[in-house]
Amino acid sequence: MEGMELWHVLNHGVEGRDLFLDTQDYARFVHNLYEFNDSAPADNLWRLFDPSGMKDFVNPSFRKARRLLVDIHGWVLMKNHYHLLLSERAENGISLFLRKLNVGYSNYFNARYKRRGTLFQGRTKKILIENESHFLYILHYLHLNPLDYLEGAKEWRLRNKSGIKNMNDALEYLDSYRWSSYLDYIGKKNFPSVITTAFFNSSLGDYRTSLSEYLRDAEYDNDFTKLMFE
Repeated sequence: MEGMELWHVLNHGVEGRDLFLDTQDYARFVHNLYEFNDSAPADNLWRLFDPSGMKDFVNPSFRKARRLLVDIHGWVLMKNHYHLLLSERAENGISLFLRKLNVGYSNYFNARYKRRGTLFQGRTKKILIENESHFLYILHYLHLNPLDYLEGAKEWRLRNKSGIKNMNDALEYLDSYRWSSYLDYIGKKNFPSVITTAFFNSSLGDYRTSLSEYLRDAEYDNDFTKLMFE
């Protein structure tokens, strides 16, 4: 981690409301992760956004040269919140990226659902990953969040090993969940244009093996769990 600051950022819907009501909403946010990661103003062109397919939503034929604000090392979208792992590429890049991301998605959501007012719950929380133990667990933590929706695995945050009743079922569920960087990390192209995997791959090696070993053996540290704002 020398020479780079890694930040865990997250935000929730105001008053716990859902941020993503259907596939198009999830797809729009993923598109924004790509489109708004640029020092230049966002074009917001609909030709770049195709929620109908099952491939990377950023059409390669329309990609432009970008001056990246951040590197996105991991992400996951849940019904009422999101998590990102970011490092800066430009001065104040994280703040600018998050402002563009939150405002852009709020404008889309409010226009689509004919609503007004704040969508997100205050400022996006930013947590600096400062020690080795948090660094080793943080990407796994993001990718395990969707287990909140799987019967028999909802207690995955528990420190004892009864949190997940069937590890194979848990891994199969993660394989089916599109709205995170997990699939790209295990070699199944999902939204590869959005993220960079090199940093964690160099540290964790084969990612599916690393996550499987973590599910079998790791126990959460109490301080780490608190930092994750459960």
